[in-house]
Amino acid sequence: MTVLPSQIGFRAPWRRLRSAAAAALVCAALGACTGEQFQKGYILPPGALEQIPIGASQDQVLIVMGTPSTVATLNGEVFYYISQRAERKVMFMNQQVVDQRVIAIYFDKNRQVTRLANYGLQDGKIFDFISRTTPTSGQELSYLAPLFKLISFR
Repeated sequence: MTVLPSQIGFRAPWRRLRSAAAAALVCAALGACTGEQFQKGYILPPGALEQIPIGASQDQVLIVMGTPSTVATLNGEVFYYISQRAERKVMFMNQQVVDQRVIAIYFDKNRQVTRLANYGLQDGKIFDFISRTTPTSGQELSYLAPLFKLISFR
């Protein structure tokens, strides 16, 4: 079979077009496999904790923060706002927890704020980001551990 010079010029653009289409298809397939981020639970508004001074009323906390995730009534009342952020790098892979937070707002018997705490997981321990202390013993640790297990998907 002989190929005429006019046919060679006609085949070259089709080869380039097929190569470009194949490259676009590969890019689209790989683009569909990119990671995702998941936010579960309470999303803390920027600057919300700064609007709650010690001594603020419970109603003021509800206006600024909204409804808590859960409430405890030990020696007063505690509002817990629970959140978790997870991501997966590639589709169809398991999620990995990137950040986990429990914001605790403690009230006295008069329903006034006595303490704010922003707990997270650091090195597998519950860590208070506001006072930079880790509880060594007490009831608070036993109440936060089930909350973390509740939102964990392992």
